[in-house]
Amino acid sequence: MPLNELTSPLGKHRAAHLLRRVTFGATKKQVDFFATLTPQQAVNILFNSDLPDPELPLDLKTNAEWVISGNTDANSSDKTLRDYFKAWYIGQMLSTGITDDNLKMAYAARERITFFLHTHFTTMEEKVNSSRALYFQNTLFRMFALDKEDVLVEIIDEDTGISQPETAPRNFKELTKKFCLDNATLRFLDGNLNVKGAPNENYAREMFELYTVGRGLEVIANEQTSDEVGDYFTFKEKDVQAAARVLTGFKFDNEFSTIDQYTGLPQGKANPGSHSTRSSEKEFSEYYNGQIIDQDTSLLENGQPSPKSMIDEVGRMIDMIYENEETAKHICRKIYRFFVYYDITEDINNTIIQDMAQVFVSNNYKLQPVLEALFKSEYFYEASTDVTDDKFGGIIKSPLDLVLGAHLFFETPIPDYTTELELFYEFINSQIIAKLSNQGMNFYEPYEVAGYGAYHQYPVFNRNWISTNYLAYRYQFISKFFTSNNGESPLINLLDYVQNNFSTEGEDAKQLILSLAPYLLPVAQELDFDNDLPGRGMTKERLRFFLQTFIQYSDYNTDADTQNLVWKDLYSNPNNYDTAAIYLNRLFNSMLQSPEYQLF
Repeated sequence: MPLNELTSPLGKHRAAHLLRRVTFGATKKQVDFFATLTPQQAVNILFNSDLPDPELPLDLKTNAEWVISGNTDANSSDKTLRDYFKAWYIGQMLSTGITDDNLKMAYAARERITFFLHTHFTTMEEKVNSSRALYFQNTLFRMFALDKEDVLVEIIDEDTGISQPETAPRNFKELTKKFCLDNATLRFLDGNLNVKGAPNENYAREMFELYTVGRGLEVIANEQTSDEVGDYFTFKEKDVQAAARVLTGFKFDNEFSTIDQYTGLPQGKANPGSHSTRSSEKEFSEYYNGQIIDQDTSLLENGQPSPKSMIDEVGRMIDMIYENEETAKHICRKIYRFFVYYDITEDINNTIIQDMAQVFVSNNYKLQPVLEALFKSEYFYEASTDVTDDKFGGIIKSPLDLVLGAHLFFETPIPDYTTELELFYEFINSQIIAKLSNQGMNFYEPYEVAGYGAYHQYPVFNRNWISTNYLAYRYQFISKFFTSNNGESPLINLLDYVQNNFSTEGEDAKQLILSLAPYLLPVAQELDFDNDLPGRGMTKERLRFFLQTFIQYSDYNTDADTQNLVWKDLYSNPNNYDTAAIYLNRLFNSMLQSPEYQLF
């Protein structure tokens, strides 16, 4: 079985790899700690810690939440509130307010999965046009991010008013059902326009193609020829048409008063009068055994559709789609591309993806067991750092990973959300969200209905992040990160940073580079300035480039050691503070503006 478990301690190289992929970045101290753990121990911390719920986002105008109580004339405009929501969400990714290092990593891992769910079940802010709808969808994703355990909830019988405990399933299939009825989904994919007599097929099509069964592995599906336009290996136009009719009659609930008792979150409002009732219109193709999703007569009201019967139809349709084995494979391919590598060959599809799908199905479509199996596996870590292996440094960092990773590694001081709210929002918007936009990620505003192209667009995938302009802004971000601007101090004092984190290595230029590299560059191991060693991923010439940029020697063999002594004197003498800072600025710019740093 390809997903055999790795049982030895991670070590620095593997720990850094794990934390890059599973969180948004880590400090040196956090990497060093995880290096001592086995994958099982690391996974236990990342996915099985007792995590607090986030504080609610606050409106700067009222200094109070609006997502639960509702926005009024006293609140900021909804456009401003959407900006506050996005800044708040970035704060969750940064684990703001969490002080314990391990809990920070676990919190960030949950937010990483929450973001993955956003890239899968995509939403566009401008079309949804509701800060509350965006918040509740984000909360729904977070609720299902760590889904190993189902939960008990009190369900009130609408007829008797009596409550009793029931199991609320937590799995990807159940999330798909909730997503179908989510307010943001209904508005984004025109579900609220889908009514009896005039079905809108927009959401039904995306539900098959993007969110559930997919079109099959692209390298195979793109070679398909068909006499029926729109038919794939996994669904037909007939299925889209039938699904659209199952989904008729749900609309956006402006009051957010329709509450799902199993999640406690608002959902769309059912309008039974707009729901299609003809069973003949809900017959699916032979891909789904010609199944008909008809009405459950026991749930009707006076022989007519009811909210319960409508929701029941949606649930049975999703159950039917998940019975197709390609659904589990499609979702596991999305997981693989997000966390491992974008290129899925037929061999990987038939081995790794098959194993992931087996874990997925055998655990009742729960996401967490798949992730745990993947991140404990030898496959996730067994990489030689050369061109024959793509696990380490095989993905181009998204703007989110690049920007947040820098802030987290260098422990940038971020204004406190509870005591410096205005400064917090200003910092997140100017130093993070604006930088994401410059680098090609319009946060919560992907260019297409399928989401950010880097996560789905065959065959380019993560290369979408790189263009001449985007790359220039990536380098500019690093340059400004370490440079004073308009009389203000740089975000990071590099000399203080090195002395606090690499105090003993810092005085020797070569040792400092060798010590920094494993934390900053995913292909850095077994490094040597004088010999090219097999499998280390970086040549001696590359290391010498960093060194030459740092201490400015003319010839490595004749004066590098002399210039290193100059650096040692600068580093140890506090009177040379400003000059030492210039040296470090050159070093960190050269390493973080390198092509290697753009990968993770």
